[in-house]
Amino acid sequence: MVRAGQLAAFPTETVYGLGCDAFNTYALARVFEVKKRPRFDPLIVHIASLDAMERLVDFSRLSAGMEYRLSVLSHALWPGPLTLILPKLRTVPDLATAGLETVAVRFPAHDGALKLIAESTGAIAAPSANPFGYLSPTRAEHVREQLGDAVDVILDGGPADIGIESTVLDISSVAPRILRPGGTPRNVIESLTGPLTAEAPDGKISSPGQLKSHYAPSKELYLHTAAEMCRLEFCPDAAYLFFNQASFKTFAENNGLPSEPSDGGGRFFILSPSGSLTEAASSLFDTLHTIDALPVSLIHAEHPPKEGLGDAINDRLSRAAARLENIRMDC
Repeated sequence: MVRAGQLAAFPTETVYGLGCDAFNTYALARVFEVKKRPRFDPLIVHIASLDAMERLVDFSRLSAGMEYRLSVLSHALWPGPLTLILPKLRTVPDLATAGLETVAVRFPAHDGALKLIAESTGAIAAPSANPFGYLSPTRAEHVREQLGDAVDVILDGGPADIGIESTVLDISSVAPRILRPGGTPRNVIESLTGPLTAEAPDGKISSPGQLKSHYAPSKELYLHTAAEMCRLEFCPDAAYLFFNQASFKTFAENNGLPSEPSDGGGRFFILSPSGSLTEAASSLFDTLHTIDALPVSLIHAEHPPKEGLGDAINDRLSRAAARLENIRMDC
Protein backbone atom coordinates (compact mmCIF):
# COMPACT_ATOMS: atom_id res chain seq x y z
CA MET A 1 0.00 0.00 0.00
CA VAL A 2 2.84 2.41 0.81
CA ARG A 3 4.54 1.57 -2.48
CA ALA A 4 1.27 2.42 -4.24
CA GLY A 5 1.12 5.87 -2.63
CA GLN A 6 -1.28 5.11 0.19
CA LEU A 7 -1.01 6.26 3.81
CA ALA A 8 -0.18 3.94 6.71
CA ALA A 9 -0.41 4.83 10.38
CA PHE A 10 2.26 2.82 12.17
CA PRO A 11 3.72 2.44 15.66
CA THR A 12 7.13 3.65 16.76
CA GLU A 13 8.74 3.72 20.18
CA THR A 14 7.75 7.41 20.52
CA VAL A 15 4.24 7.96 19.07
CA TYR A 16 2.27 6.63 16.09
CA GLY A 17 3.23 8.11 12.73
CA LEU A 18 1.22 8.81 9.58
CA GLY A 19 3.56 7.56 6.89
CA CYS A 20 3.99 7.54 3.15
CA ASP A 21 6.74 7.06 0.57
CA ALA A 22 9.08 10.01 1.17
CA PHE A 23 9.63 10.42 -2.58
CA ASN A 24 5.97 10.28 -3.69
CA THR A 25 4.74 13.88 -3.89
CA TYR A 26 1.09 12.84 -4.29
CA ALA A 27 1.25 10.77 -1.10
CA LEU A 28 3.08 13.57 0.70
CA ALA A 29 0.32 16.00 -0.27
CA ARG A 30 -2.26 13.58 1.16
CA VAL A 31 -0.42 13.52 4.50
CA PHE A 32 -0.70 17.31 4.73
CA GLU A 33 -4.34 17.16 3.65
CA VAL A 34 -5.36 14.44 6.12
CA LYS A 35 -3.62 16.15 9.04
CA LYS A 36 -4.63 19.66 7.93
CA ARG A 37 -0.97 20.45 8.42
CA PRO A 38 0.49 23.72 7.06
CA ARG A 39 2.93 23.21 4.21
CA PHE A 40 5.63 25.25 5.98
CA ASP A 41 6.01 22.57 8.67
CA PRO A 42 8.54 19.93 7.48
CA LEU A 43 8.17 16.17 7.94
CA ILE A 44 10.58 13.64 9.43
CA VAL A 45 11.86 10.95 7.09
CA HIS A 46 12.16 7.56 8.81
CA ILE A 47 14.77 5.04 7.70
CA ALA A 48 15.52 1.41 8.58
CA SER A 49 19.25 1.37 7.81
CA LEU A 50 22.13 3.83 7.79
CA ASP A 51 22.63 3.07 4.08
CA ALA A 52 19.29 4.75 3.36
CA MET A 53 20.84 8.14 4.16
CA GLU A 54 22.64 7.95 0.82
CA ARG A 55 19.26 8.75 -0.81
CA LEU A 56 18.55 11.68 1.50
CA VAL A 57 21.68 13.45 2.72
CA ASP A 58 24.12 15.57 0.74
CA PHE A 59 27.31 14.45 2.45
CA SER A 60 29.38 16.83 0.30
CA ARG A 61 27.95 19.72 2.35
CA LEU A 62 29.03 18.28 5.70
CA SER A 63 32.09 19.73 7.39
CA ALA A 64 34.53 17.44 9.17
CA GLY A 65 32.93 18.39 12.48
CA MET A 66 29.46 17.62 11.20
CA GLU A 67 30.59 14.26 9.82
CA TYR A 68 32.12 13.39 13.18
CA ARG A 69 28.96 14.31 15.11
CA LEU A 70 26.79 12.39 12.65
CA SER A 71 28.98 9.30 12.99
CA VAL A 72 29.08 9.43 16.79
CA LEU A 73 25.38 10.15 17.26
CA SER A 74 24.07 7.72 14.67
CA HIS A 75 26.15 4.81 15.95
CA ALA A 76 25.44 5.52 19.63
CA LEU A 77 21.79 6.62 19.56
CA TRP A 78 20.23 5.04 16.46
CA PRO A 79 17.91 3.24 16.36
CA GLY A 80 16.24 5.52 18.90
CA PRO A 81 14.18 8.66 19.59
CA LEU A 82 16.56 11.11 17.93
CA THR A 83 15.96 13.06 14.71
CA LEU A 84 18.93 14.72 12.99
CA ILE A 85 18.68 17.76 10.72
CA LEU A 86 21.10 17.34 7.80
CA PRO A 87 21.73 18.96 4.39
CA LYS A 88 19.50 17.26 1.84
CA LEU A 89 19.97 16.02 -1.68
CA ARG A 90 17.98 17.88 -4.35
CA THR A 91 16.13 14.66 -5.17
CA VAL A 92 14.31 14.82 -1.82
CA PRO A 93 10.92 16.46 -2.54
CA ASP A 94 10.57 20.02 -1.27
CA LEU A 95 7.11 19.06 -0.01
CA ALA A 96 8.70 16.73 2.56
CA THR A 97 11.12 19.41 3.77
CA ALA A 98 8.91 22.53 3.47
CA GLY A 99 11.30 23.87 0.83
CA LEU A 100 14.26 23.87 3.22
CA GLU A 101 17.80 22.90 2.25
CA THR A 102 17.81 20.36 5.06
CA VAL A 103 16.03 17.08 5.78
CA ALA A 104 14.98 15.65 9.17
CA VAL A 105 16.06 11.99 9.44
CA ARG A 106 15.19 9.41 12.11
CA PHE A 107 15.99 5.71 12.60
CA PRO A 108 13.21 4.44 14.92
CA ALA A 109 13.72 1.69 17.51
CA HIS A 110 10.58 -0.32 16.80
CA ASP A 111 10.50 -3.65 14.99
CA GLY A 112 7.14 -3.00 13.34
CA ALA A 113 8.19 0.40 12.05
CA LEU A 114 11.50 -0.93 10.75
CA LYS A 115 9.80 -3.79 8.88
CA LEU A 116 7.32 -1.41 7.26
CA ILE A 117 10.09 0.98 6.19
CA ALA A 118 12.46 -1.73 4.93
CA GLU A 119 9.83 -3.74 3.06
CA SER A 120 8.14 -0.76 1.39
CA THR A 121 10.38 2.03 0.10
CA GLY A 122 13.24 2.35 2.60
CA ALA A 123 12.31 5.94 3.45
CA ILE A 124 8.94 6.89 4.94
CA ALA A 125 8.01 10.50 5.66
CA ALA A 126 5.81 10.60 8.73
CA PRO A 127 4.52 13.21 11.15
CA SER A 128 2.45 12.05 14.13
CA ALA A 129 -0.84 10.40 13.13
CA ASN A 130 -3.24 13.04 14.47
CA PRO A 131 -4.89 16.26 13.29
CA PHE A 132 -2.36 19.09 13.25
CA GLY A 133 -1.87 20.76 16.61
CA TYR A 134 -3.75 18.15 18.65
CA LEU A 135 -2.62 15.42 21.03
CA SER A 136 -0.16 12.93 19.59
CA PRO A 137 -1.37 9.30 19.41
CA THR A 138 0.32 6.66 21.53
CA ARG A 139 -2.16 3.86 20.68
CA ALA A 140 -3.77 2.67 17.45
CA GLU A 141 -7.22 3.58 18.81
CA HIS A 142 -6.08 7.21 19.20
CA VAL A 143 -5.36 7.27 15.47
CA ARG A 144 -8.75 5.81 14.59
CA GLU A 145 -10.58 8.22 16.91
CA GLN A 146 -8.82 11.28 15.50
CA LEU A 147 -8.35 10.48 11.79
CA GLY A 148 -10.95 7.77 11.14
CA ASP A 149 -11.15 6.43 7.58
CA ALA A 150 -8.86 9.15 6.21
CA VAL A 151 -5.99 6.71 6.84
CA ASP A 152 -5.73 3.77 4.45
CA VAL A 153 -4.39 1.32 7.04
CA ILE A 154 -3.54 1.41 10.74
CA LEU A 155 -0.92 -1.00 12.05
CA ASP A 156 -1.59 -1.77 15.72
CA GLY A 157 1.62 -2.24 17.67
CA GLY A 158 0.13 -1.63 21.10
CA PRO A 159 0.97 1.35 23.31
CA ALA A 160 4.14 3.32 22.53
CA ASP A 161 7.01 2.64 24.93
CA ILE A 162 8.40 6.17 25.22
CA GLY A 163 5.18 8.04 24.53
CA ILE A 164 6.73 11.37 23.56
CA GLU A 165 8.20 12.47 20.24
CA SER A 166 11.85 12.27 19.26
CA THR A 167 14.41 14.91 20.11
CA VAL A 168 15.25 17.00 17.04
CA LEU A 169 18.91 18.01 16.83
CA ASP A 170 20.25 20.31 14.12
CA ILE A 171 23.79 19.33 13.18
CA SER A 172 23.63 20.97 9.75
CA SER A 173 25.29 24.15 11.03
CA VAL A 174 28.56 24.85 12.81
CA ALA A 175 26.92 25.04 16.24
CA PRO A 176 24.54 22.10 16.82
CA ARG A 177 21.39 22.81 18.85
CA ILE A 178 18.21 21.08 19.94
CA LEU A 179 15.19 22.35 18.00
CA ARG A 180 12.70 20.18 19.89
CA PRO A 181 13.34 18.35 23.18
CA GLY A 182 12.12 14.78 23.13
CA GLY A 183 12.84 11.15 23.93
CA THR A 184 16.64 11.54 23.98
CA PRO A 185 17.61 13.90 26.83
CA ARG A 186 20.06 16.75 26.27
CA ASN A 187 22.60 15.35 28.75
CA VAL A 188 22.79 12.07 26.80
CA ILE A 189 23.54 13.96 23.57
CA GLU A 190 26.06 16.27 25.23
CA SER A 191 27.90 13.29 26.71
CA LEU A 192 28.73 12.39 23.08
CA THR A 193 29.06 15.80 21.41
CA GLY A 194 30.09 18.15 24.19
CA PRO A 195 27.98 21.20 25.13
CA LEU A 196 25.28 22.21 22.65
CA THR A 197 24.82 25.84 21.76
CA ALA A 198 22.41 27.89 23.83
CA GLU A 199 21.67 30.08 20.80
CA ALA A 200 18.05 31.21 20.80
CA PRO A 201 15.86 30.07 17.87
CA ASP A 202 15.55 32.65 15.10
CA GLY A 203 11.79 32.23 14.76
CA LYS A 204 12.02 30.25 11.52
CA ILE A 205 10.38 26.83 11.31
CA SER A 206 13.20 24.40 10.55
CA SER A 207 11.86 21.22 12.12
CA PRO A 208 8.60 19.66 13.30
CA GLY A 209 7.21 20.71 16.69
CA GLN A 210 8.53 24.28 16.73
CA LEU A 211 5.21 26.11 16.64
CA LYS A 212 4.38 27.88 19.89
CA SER A 213 0.94 26.24 20.14
CA HIS A 214 0.95 22.49 19.52
CA TYR A 215 0.21 19.06 21.05
CA ALA A 216 -3.02 20.43 22.55
CA PRO A 217 -6.15 18.71 23.89
CA SER A 218 -9.55 20.17 23.01
CA LYS A 219 -9.96 21.28 26.64
CA GLU A 220 -8.33 24.43 28.00
CA LEU A 221 -5.07 23.52 29.70
CA TYR A 222 -3.40 25.63 32.40
CA LEU A 223 0.12 24.90 33.54
CA HIS A 224 1.42 25.40 37.09
CA THR A 225 4.53 24.88 39.16
CA ALA A 226 4.34 22.14 41.80
CA ALA A 227 3.81 24.74 44.53
CA GLU A 228 1.05 26.49 42.58
CA MET A 229 -0.65 23.20 41.80
CA CYS A 230 -0.80 22.23 45.46
CA ARG A 231 -2.39 25.58 46.37
CA LEU A 232 -5.20 25.40 43.79
CA GLU A 233 -8.78 25.31 45.01
CA PHE A 234 -10.69 22.28 43.76
CA CYS A 235 -13.06 23.05 40.87
CA PRO A 236 -15.61 20.34 39.93
CA ASP A 237 -15.49 21.41 36.28
CA ALA A 238 -11.75 20.69 36.02
CA ALA A 239 -9.44 17.70 35.73
CA TYR A 240 -6.07 17.69 37.47
CA LEU A 241 -2.82 16.23 36.13
CA PHE A 242 -0.12 15.82 38.80
CA PHE A 243 3.47 14.81 38.25
CA ASN A 244 3.76 12.55 41.31
CA GLN A 245 1.89 11.19 44.33
CA ALA A 246 3.38 13.78 46.70
CA SER A 247 1.92 16.72 44.77
CA PHE A 248 -1.52 15.13 44.66
CA LYS A 249 -1.41 14.32 48.38
CA THR A 250 -0.65 17.94 49.32
CA PHE A 251 -3.39 19.23 47.00
CA ALA A 252 -5.90 16.74 48.45
CA GLU A 253 -5.04 17.68 52.03
CA ASN A 254 -5.38 21.39 51.26
CA ASN A 255 -8.85 20.81 49.78
CA GLY A 256 -10.12 18.16 52.19
CA LEU A 257 -10.33 15.56 49.41
CA PRO A 258 -9.79 11.77 49.46
CA SER A 259 -6.16 10.74 49.70
CA GLU A 260 -6.32 8.42 46.68
CA PRO A 261 -6.83 9.71 43.09
CA SER A 262 -9.23 6.85 42.34
CA ASP A 263 -11.61 8.14 45.03
CA GLY A 264 -11.87 11.58 43.41
CA GLY A 265 -14.59 10.93 40.85
CA GLY A 266 -12.20 10.37 37.94
CA ARG A 267 -10.86 13.94 37.98
CA PHE A 268 -7.35 13.30 39.33
CA PHE A 269 -4.45 11.82 37.37
CA ILE A 270 -0.80 11.20 38.27
CA LEU A 271 1.81 10.81 35.53
CA SER A 272 4.18 8.86 37.78
CA PRO A 273 3.35 8.06 41.42
CA SER A 274 7.05 7.50 42.17
CA GLY A 275 8.21 10.62 40.30
CA SER A 276 9.90 8.79 37.41
CA LEU A 277 10.36 11.07 34.39
CA THR A 278 10.53 8.04 32.10
CA GLU A 279 7.16 6.78 33.34
CA ALA A 280 5.71 10.30 33.18
CA ALA A 281 6.78 10.73 29.56
CA SER A 282 5.36 7.37 28.52
CA SER A 283 1.97 8.15 30.06
CA LEU A 284 1.65 11.84 29.13
CA PHE A 285 -0.33 11.72 25.87
CA ASP A 286 -2.26 8.61 26.84
CA THR A 287 -3.43 10.34 30.03
CA LEU A 288 -4.28 13.55 28.19
CA HIS A 289 -6.40 11.57 25.70
CA THR A 290 -8.30 10.08 28.65
CA ILE A 291 -8.79 13.48 30.29
CA ASP A 292 -9.88 15.06 27.01
CA ALA A 293 -12.81 12.62 26.82
CA LEU A 294 -14.11 13.65 30.28
CA PRO A 295 -17.08 16.04 30.78
CA VAL A 296 -14.86 18.84 32.08
CA SER A 297 -14.05 22.21 30.55
CA LEU A 298 -10.46 22.70 31.65
CA ILE A 299 -7.31 20.90 32.76
CA HIS A 300 -4.84 21.95 35.43
CA ALA A 301 -1.42 20.38 34.88
CA GLU A 302 1.79 20.41 36.90
CA HIS A 303 5.26 21.15 35.53
CA PRO A 304 7.57 18.15 36.11
CA PRO A 305 11.19 18.78 37.10
CA LYS A 306 13.16 20.52 34.35
CA GLU A 307 15.80 17.85 33.82
CA GLY A 308 16.25 14.82 31.56
CA LEU A 309 12.95 13.86 29.93
CA GLY A 310 11.29 16.57 32.02
CA ASP A 311 12.43 19.07 29.37
CA ALA A 312 10.40 17.25 26.72
CA ILE A 313 7.34 16.85 28.96
CA ASN A 314 7.44 20.55 29.87
CA ASP A 315 7.82 21.47 26.21
CA ARG A 316 4.66 19.53 25.25
CA LEU A 317 2.63 20.88 28.15
CA SER A 318 3.79 24.44 27.50
CA ARG A 319 2.82 24.24 23.83
CA ALA A 320 -0.54 22.69 24.77
CA ALA A 321 -1.19 25.66 27.07
CA ALA A 322 0.22 28.36 24.76
CA ARG A 323 -3.05 29.15 22.96
CA LEU A 324 -4.61 30.00 26.34
CA GLU A 325 -2.13 32.60 27.52
CA ASN A 326 -4.66 35.42 27.23
CA ILE A 327 -7.69 33.53 28.55
CA ARG A 328 -8.76 34.32 32.14
CA MET A 329 -8.72 31.31 34.45
CA ASP A 330 -12.11 31.04 36.21
CA CYS A 331 -11.37 28.07 38.47
